[in-house]
Amino acid sequence: MGIAQLYQLFLQYPSVITNTRNVAAGDIFFALKGPRFNGNSFATQALEAGAVYVVVDEKVPVKDERIIETENALLTLQQLAKHHREQFNIPFIAITGSNGKTTTKELVHAVLSSSYKTYTTEGNLNNHIGIPLTLLKVKADARLAVIEMGANNPKEIEGYCKYVQPTHGLITNFGKAHLEGFGSVEGVRKAKSELFTYLKENNGTAFINVDDEFMINMSAGIKKIVTYGTTNGNIKGKAIESASFLKLNVYGNSLSGDVSTHLVGEYNLTNVLAAVAIGEYFKVPGNKIKMAVENYIPANSRSQMIVKDSNTIILDAYNANPSSMKAAIENFAKMEGKNKILLLGGMMELGNTSKEEHQQIISIINQFLWDKVVLVGPQFKDTENSYINFEDSAGAKEWFKKQDIKNTSILIKGSRSMQMEKILE
Repeated sequence: MGIAQLYQLFLQYPSVITNTRNVAAGDIFFALKGPRFNGNSFATQALEAGAVYVVVDEKVPVKDERIIETENALLTLQQLAKHHREQFNIPFIAITGSNGKTTTKELVHAVLSSSYKTYTTEGNLNNHIGIPLTLLKVKADARLAVIEMGANNPKEIEGYCKYVQPTHGLITNFGKAHLEGFGSVEGVRKAKSELFTYLKENNGTAFINVDDEFMINMSAGIKKIVTYGTTNGNIKGKAIESASFLKLNVYGNSLSGDVSTHLVGEYNLTNVLAAVAIGEYFKVPGNKIKMAVENYIPANSRSQMIVKDSNTIILDAYNANPSSMKAAIENFAKMEGKNKILLLGGMMELGNTSKEEHQQIISIINQFLWDKVVLVGPQFKDTENSYINFEDSAGAKEWFKKQDIKNTSILIKGSRSMQMEKILE
């Protein structure tokens, strides 16, 4: 069956699923494969659960006209998403970067949704499976789409652009993330700038943080550029001293003045400015931009502030890399409050730079005075430090429960696999 024929089925049953645990009546199930799973083994189970069709790339031991055979189920999913994308003549905004892309994506979506029907990536489904699924959820009533792109290796962003076909793009920053796959910070810059290359070759528009010299250099050749920054740009803004959440002063066309947020940390300043710049570019009224930013509340352990008894907890445990860890520690050190505790989990995907990068985090920690510092994971155990160490978050949780902590600020941060949020359970 060709993509055009499959698309006709999709128009009849516009719900695509890749996990049999989520199959409902009327879904089309794609049997994807990975190192630890093979969706082909669950094809009949998907049909029994109500799937109207299943797309497989291995022989299934039953005869059923609802089974669609293809050479590669994942490639077919991506081609279907591409075909669906090509039915739209609306802006598709791609967002990537080392840090802050999910927060920025959610802020941008909040701003644009205040004036337009806007579809976006759910959570951080930003890989070779999540992006096609996101595209296939864009409905005919869409006025705009915001697509988050994550990457661990070179050429991934380039590949995503082939089926997302972004008309607009934003790179939040170039930091020390996924060094195991990219090899170096220079590798990160080159890989993330694959988005700019696509925009350059396809007459797209880029939103550029002009505080970042590398961003300016990487975007050279793109004819349509909208800028933002702390001192220059179409949108300018600066942080205002605040006891808890980020507050900023914005200088724009439709929005000028103070904006209060529910975001912790000055490192979120450029994320907010990006959302304001995109909002103004798409002619969202200033009062709606302000309201959208001020009403946005982070979730899923992303820069969440939790007040528990007399303690204030900053839970930022969804992800971590050397750049975001450094920013979080330094921001926490500047926050008001005398009693402060750090609970930090190891950073993943750093390859042979892991020990060096974790030791550098120790050096940053050493620059400030803390009540206590608790380090979690074997990555920190390999470093020279005089702090409390645990193998995993379960050990840290037991320690935390035994402490009589009052009137204290606590930062909890670590890579997703460290599950640092479990300390609070």
